[in-house]
Amino acid sequence: MATATENIGKVTQVIGSTFDVQYEEDKLPAIYNAVRLVSSHKGVDIDLTGEVQQHLGGGRVRCVALGSTDGLMRGQDCVDTGAPVSVPVGEDTLGRVFNLLGKPIDGR
Repeated sequence: MATATENIGKVTQVIGSTFDVQYEEDKLPAIYNAVRLVSSHKGVDIDLTGEVQQHLGGGRVRCVALGSTDGLMRGQDCVDTGAPVSVPVGEDTLGRVFNLLGKPIDGR
């Protein structure tokens, strides 16, 4: 659930692996910031991370999805994480296999 301090926009357009989001003009996410969409609609659960690639003007940004956009619809909430995509580093990650979001996929 969103808190009062989160920067929340609304999806306005979905085209393939890109989607546009409308924010308040004075609260645009920075280029390369990660944005998250988490929702459930008609039995379809969505947990999608995207990356802001372009400021379109008028408070809109264009994002590239870092996963499937199946089930993504206009009007869904999109939260600016306030930071770029990051992955863990250190001794615990040596020899491990991660996806592009830093989640382990090697089953260990």
